[in-house]
Amino acid sequence: MSSMHSNSSANVTFVRPATFFLSGFSNIPHAKYYYVFLSLVYVVTVLGNSFIMCIIYSVRRLHTAKYIVVFHLALSDLCGSSVLIPKVIDTFLFGHQDISYEACLAYMFILYHFMNMQSLTLIVLAYDRLVAICFPLRYHAIVTKPAMFLIIGVMWIFSVTFFSVFVGSVNRLSFCGSNVLDTYFCVHGPIYRLACNDTSLNILLGKICFSLLIFMPMILIFISYICIALVLFKIPHGVDRIKAIKTCTSHLMLVAIFYIPILSNNIASTIAPLHPNTQIINNSLTQTISPMLNPIIYTLKTEEIMQSIKELYKRSKVNTTTEGRVKCSRTN
Repeated sequence: MSSMHSNSSANVTFVRPATFFLSGFSNIPHAKYYYVFLSLVYVVTVLGNSFIMCIIYSVRRLHTAKYIVVFHLALSDLCGSSVLIPKVIDTFLFGHQDISYEACLAYMFILYHFMNMQSLTLIVLAYDRLVAICFPLRYHAIVTKPAMFLIIGVMWIFSVTFFSVFVGSVNRLSFCGSNVLDTYFCVHGPIYRLACNDTSLNILLGKICFSLLIFMPMILIFISYICIALVLFKIPHGVDRIKAIKTCTSHLMLVAIFYIPILSNNIASTIAPLHPNTQIINNSLTQTISPMLNPIIYTLKTEEIMQSIKELYKRSKVNTTTEGRVKCSRTN
């Protein structure tokens, strides 16, 4: 079944499939166990990111510009994983491998949008570290809560606008052959490769998307850390230098976990064509492991958050003890 859309002025007919079929793994026994593994990853992701957001919301001293960005990163990780993993589980564990054309484009838009939000948020965190180390006396004047809300707002407007155009470009394609996608989710590349008309615009937008999502953020983060390194080398005392470096370690780990797998996958695919099964494993792990690890890294490597967790634990312990005493006094 396919739907047809005619453009009388250009005398062109676009053929669009009513559904796409997501093929997933091919000829792998017990492939369902991998999707069970992804469901466990999703549980940890939800618990971890929800925990970080609750800590930031509950502790007043974390209501700062920096932790507004950390909260936004956790929210983006949670939303991105919630779009991807439950749909993958429903598709392959429960056999719902047909997805409507419109739903496919909608899922693709949301997935790319939140991946872009994760990437851009890492740039903002790099900017925060740059100002904190290079301009410490002006930090609280430059990195303010209104400024961070404005930056995040601009990021959302830019991302929604770009990916509306990016995903909307699929509507100019005509699918007169197969509707089978050799992937586990609705991704731009496998979709436009099924088209039987000109795909040059889609290829161009794909390259722009990769540049905006990967190369531009990596270059900006790299430049920010070059500036940070130059300032750190000028610090005379080794103790102060180590203290400043420690404030960057959690962010550097997040950057490495997010960008290195994506970059490695793309480099590997350009050197030699990857088997569809390999691509599915690489892409799914790239898109799911980072959101799972981010809250764990921030919890273990950020002293302010660890201290806030201890304070909340002590406070809840005191409240529990007080309530117990009140109940005992009432019974007596």
